[in-house]
Amino acid sequence: MFGEVLTATVTPFDADGRVDLDRYAELCSFLVENGSDGVVVNGTTGEAPTLSDEERLGLLRTALDAVGDRATVIAGTGTYSTEHSIHLTEQAHAAGAHGVLVVTPYYNKPPPRGIVAHFEAVAAVTDRPVMVYNIPSRVVINIEPETMARLAEIENVTAVKQANDDLDQARRIVELGLELYAGDDNIIHPFLELGGKGGVCVHTHVVGPRVKEMITRFRAGELDEAKRIDEELAPAYELLSVVTGPIQIKAALNMLGHDVGGLRLPLVDASDEEQARIRDCLERLKLLEPARL
Repeated sequence: MFGEVLTATVTPFDADGRVDLDRYAELCSFLVENGSDGVVVNGTTGEAPTLSDEERLGLLRTALDAVGDRATVIAGTGTYSTEHSIHLTEQAHAAGAHGVLVVTPYYNKPPPRGIVAHFEAVAAVTDRPVMVYNIPSRVVINIEPETMARLAEIENVTAVKQANDDLDQARRIVELGLELYAGDDNIIHPFLELGGKGGVCVHTHVVGPRVKEMITRFRAGELDEAKRIDEELAPAYELLSVVTGPIQIKAALNMLGHDVGGLRLPLVDASDEEQARIRDCLERLKLLEPARL
């Protein structure tokens, strides 16, 4: 429904720190032309917590105009406030988003029944498919299998972005009839082995064609080749561990000439040491020529 390779996009800023919609249109087109079946707008990688509702809407409309006729455009609409999440979902629906990505409410740590009530309320304001985003490392709580089963009963909840490497829990998501997407780039391959659909990725900003090929090879039964590609992508996984996202992927994109600008506080630019490590990863991926000493 959403596709196999979805890229959680960065938000380009200009020299004055304003959202650069022209650059964003270029980025979305580049991604769709290089392995992505769709883009996720206004996610954590897009620095959504620092964006105004007006900026979010502008980015969504830009993505739809740029690639909406040839790729899936999913709007990140989840916050820790159910009321605000409903508002953002209504806004995304009206703009024409093909679906919404809703993260587990963070910081306030609701009990399981609160999580279910939150998703029920948000899903009720749209007929578009809803992807649940389970990322316990950031929101502190994990959506346990029993709670996930309750969410699967919501009519338009169709998929889960699972940033949790517990394979038993991932398998349960597939058994519930939900589409399973890897929320951490390095677990796409093991999730495919469980019946997963693909991934909502960050590294596909720079290695999209290779990730798409890995999934295509896997689907074709070329399992050894798919595994080989996964192993060759190790520097891309390493790149994402250098520093908190999207600091590292914005640095990588800027090195590759995409000019996505800086970041909004509290995020800061990569340090010189981090830049050197990111460059090394890009060199090993053969995306940059080795620096001449």
